[in-house]
Amino acid sequence: MNSETNQCNHEHHDCCGHHHEESNKYLDMLALYNTKLNDAEVSEAVRKIIAEKVHENDNDDVKRFLFGSIELTSLKTTDSEESILAFTERVNQFDSAYPNMPHVATICTYPCYASIVSESLEVSGVEVTCVSAGFPSSQMLPEIKVAETALAVKDGATEIDIVMSVGKFLSGDYEGMCDEISEIKSVCGDDVPLKVILETGDIKTAENIKKASLLAMYAGADYIKTSTGKEPISATPEAAYVMCQAIKEYHEKTGIKIGFKPAGGINTVMDAIIYYTIVKEVLGKEWLTNKYLRLGTSRLTNLLLSELTGEETKFF
Repeated sequence: MNSETNQCNHEHHDCCGHHHEESNKYLDMLALYNTKLNDAEVSEAVRKIIAEKVHENDNDDVKRFLFGSIELTSLKTTDSEESILAFTERVNQFDSAYPNMPHVATICTYPCYASIVSESLEVSGVEVTCVSAGFPSSQMLPEIKVAETALAVKDGATEIDIVMSVGKFLSGDYEGMCDEISEIKSVCGDDVPLKVILETGDIKTAENIKKASLLAMYAGADYIKTSTGKEPISATPEAAYVMCQAIKEYHEKTGIKIGFKPAGGINTVMDAIIYYTIVKEVLGKEWLTNKYLRLGTSRLTNLLLSELTGEETKFF
């Protein structure tokens, strides 16, 4: 994901008290972009895209593509080694039960199950994703966030999802927020993509979402993701539109291509097609790959499967 070229990735301020200069670095970066967004204008732009463009993407080819972008997730309090093993086995079985269907993009679990998924997954090309760093609240000591991530990678995680420190962001501590992301990215290394969740329902405004997107990318994110699905407001088309605009502008200025993942509240096939359409209209076809567009929704697997096979199917 070109993370090694990510601007200023893993920079650390020295111990001479250059806090002010560090803070200005983030403000200087944000000043390169238009972050003064109007929520009503964003809503209107999204309404227009949905009204004019979604229908052309409501077809089986797009649905098959979307299936291949799903991050199949189990993040329950009741998860156990047995349940996660059975969960992984379903992915293995799917490959032979539906040989003409694409496989899901990843299996996503808590870090304590990374080794089980990694050792029992038999389908080539399915990534092993772990949520880490105090998911879903991100309220954890930074050293523990880093340690948890390092352990997940050691145990076989090939992708990591974290939540940015929303409290730090809202209180204007951009340095603290970005330092954490950079530290976590450094233990992922270049080979393990890092997805940073903005929790857009908590930061609310288009202006905040644009700023958080840019800061996360600047700090080392390989993907930006809307939500955990654990808060009252999850992904919205408006948040997706702003995040895709940020990815586009960041790419234009830096040449670095960042992935996008809407997650939480994707309850219908049409919801997924709307996100696909926003990515297509804002970022273009270059981003319409199972690498750069991911969907955080397990519910969608059976819904897409049912539509594509023409009969109600509950495989997962």
